Amino acid sequence: MDRRNFLFVSIDGLVGDLAWQVRQEGHDVRYAIDNEDEGDIADGFVAKTDDWEADVPWADVIVFDDVFGHGTNAERLRAEGKAVVGGTAYTDRLEEEKGFGQEELADHGVNILPRRQFSDFGKAVEFVRDNPARYVVKPSGEVQNVKRLVYVGQDDDGSDVIDVLQAYEKAWGHRMKSFELQRRADGVEVAVGAFFDGDAFVEPVNVNFEHKKLFPGNVGPATGEMGTSMFWTEPTALFERTLRPLEDTLAEEGYVGYIDLNCIVNGRGIYPLEFTSRFGYPGIFIQQAGMKTPLSRLLADIANGRDPDLQVHRGFQVGVRVCLPPFPFDDEATFVENSKNAAVVFREAFEGERPPGVHIEDVKRVGPDGSTEGVTPADGQWRVAGTSGIPLVVIGRGASMRAAQAQAYRRIEDIILPNMYYRDDIGDRWVDDGDRLHSWGYLR
Repeated sequence: MDRRNFLFVSIDGLVGDLAWQVRQEGHDVRYAIDNEDEGDIADGFVAKTDDWEADVPWADVIVFDDVFGHGTNAERLRAEGKAVVGGTAYTDRLEEEKGFGQEELADHGVNILPRRQFSDFGKAVEFVRDNPARYVVKPSGEVQNVKRLVYVGQDDDGSDVIDVLQAYEKAWGHRMKSFELQRRADGVEVAVGAFFDGDAFVEPVNVNFEHKKLFPGNVGPATGEMGTSMFWTEPTALFERTLRPLEDTLAEEGYVGYIDLNCIVNGRGIYPLEFTSRFGYPGIFIQQAGMKTPLSRLLADIANGRDPDLQVHRGFQVGVRVCLPPFPFDDEATFVENSKNAAVVFREAFEGERPPGVHIEDVKRVGPDGSTEGVTPADGQWRVAGTSGIPLVVIGRGASMRAAQAQAYRRIEDIILPNMYYRDDIGDRWVDDGDRLHSWGYLR
């Protein structure tokens, strides 16, 4: 592919690794981060810009990394004739407003679990008392990305959910303006997703298993994601019965990018839980490990409405997030004391810019003089950036899930980073969950 100009636009610095990869593939890149606190992420890896709107005429391809208003920007720029990877106001709502996402699924003939939206904690408590059952509490709006607020009810009479709602009202009532109560279903949690080129889904599709809790064994606070196992496949029953029914609507919207639907499945059916109408993080980094097609070509093709003829490796990918204090919590003093500017060291020398299987999240590259300008791979040192304490994602690929898992953890052993922690069981779920999904017929 000819050399192109790629403009990456981010709210919180999520897409730096993709920008870096596209630059490594021989293209010119500029990267904008709205949040000043995260503004040093990817410094020294890619060129940065403070005013992405001013760089729009320069860009051949514009890539947005999130929802929360990016869909409106993407729509506007597409209407102006620009090649854009990004959503629409409609697809932003699919993710931002969980109730709306569920209504759209139902309208498209997809089975959903019983659910109800609330903006009043007292009415929600009254509802649970009148309708005792196990529920999942899901915040909406501003705090929906505070994953530790998602609560999965354990008591059959809903008494624990009532306790949680009353506690949330006191602690979060000023910010948690709306939330959803969804009936809990037991089964396998699995997600299915695919790229969309503005007209149709790009095949193959991706089946993935997120590991959201902080500690091995899936215990502890919810983090958003500690790691993911996945594989690429031709469309399966799981895909055909969940995302496929939305294909015509997404085409009418002109959606361009990746879209994912997290589900609970069991022997009785498939029950979608929530959309991710954008790249997933760290999912998109792990997906690259299974792709033969260069990332830059994929992005340019779908932005221009072309089928990228996505070629993938057979087998499995496992990605592990390497974290530092205070993740998954927000504590500036702890971050400054334990993590800020910490050096990332690799035991083994590596060729090129990237150690095998290592992807950056909140990292910058600093030269001997402390500058991030004009730093080369040879003289630059990786340092922890941003504020969240998620510096790296380490990925393995193999013909079996166990082989991919083993490669990922061997690569982590090559990293020296004081205070780092990670889950050591990413991929273990496949042993049981894969058998059940096959026996129920959802992977055929």
